Amino acid sequence: MKKTSSWIILILALGAALVLSVHIGAVSIPLGEIWRALFGQAANSAHHTILWEIRLPRTVLIALTGAALGGSGAAYQGLFRNPLADPYLIGVASGAGFGAVLAMSLRWPYSFWGLMAVPAAAFLAAMITVLVVMALARSGQALPTANLILAGVAVSSFASALTSFLMLRSTGELRRALAWLLGGAALGGWQAVGVMLPYLLLGLGGLMISGHALNVLQFGDEQAQQLGLNVPRVRMVILLAAALSTAAAVAFAGIIGFIGLIVPHVMRLLFGPDYRALIPHSILGGATALLLADVLARVLLAPQELPVGVITALAGAPFFLWLLRRSKTQGIG
Repeated sequence: MKKTSSWIILILALGAALVLSVHIGAVSIPLGEIWRALFGQAANSAHHTILWEIRLPRTVLIALTGAALGGSGAAYQGLFRNPLADPYLIGVASGAGFGAVLAMSLRWPYSFWGLMAVPAAAFLAAMITVLVVMALARSGQALPTANLILAGVAVSSFASALTSFLMLRSTGELRRALAWLLGGAALGGWQAVGVMLPYLLLGLGGLMISGHALNVLQFGDEQAQQLGLNVPRVRMVILLAAALSTAAAVAFAGIIGFIGLIVPHVMRLLFGPDYRALIPHSILGGATALLLADVLARVLLAPQELPVGVITALAGAPFFLWLLRRSKTQGIG
């Protein structure tokens, strides 16, 4: 597929998902009214309030979360040269979640600087998690698939247990932590979007400029070094950027699995394996996929709303099992 066509398709898909997300909810806003409300000309003041105070910040937060998970998932798969790596499966999301709940348990005020502490703690915990998982999974110079998954599951379980312990101990912040754990846009609002954005710009920006380096890493560390790539430094930059993106997503949207696994694979199948395009394609695809999952979460049991993490798990678990079977038959890892 031509490069221009791929960008047009992804941008149109994202635009449609954004419109659908602000249109559908407990109160449906007509498409024409959405356009008028965006410019302060809504005929119904309730529609204007719903759009600007509830629906639009939630939509933006969900889109940014999907973008972070899609981009970081593609980066982890390229970095580890492993199709099963993503922030959820290798435990980074659970580690970031522990850091977020730890910050919440310290009763930071719900202000801009108080919210800044949540993704900062999530980032530090995510970095520690990814380094521990890599150390446990490494066999010589290789990172076998089975080792990576087992280490990720073990570390993820440990982080989840610590998270549960903190939630039981921190009764004052239990409601906030439970809302986060369910996934979605629990800590929503424009303030959360404003806090999340700088972390996300740094993280995804770092991944976007690492596309060429990820392409070179696919030849193996030794050959990449011979081609002039400073492999240790590049690895650390990509790890930092991917962990920062994951931490920003988890801190405000909870643990949402499988987006970082499914989206990069779909983008790779549709548009090719070049990481210079795959990373931005996965960012756009991740935003679109999570927006559509969030819409489904609102309508499946309406008026009751499902956590969006339930939707991504229902779609992602069968995909993961298929991918694991495919990897074994092809001898990956």
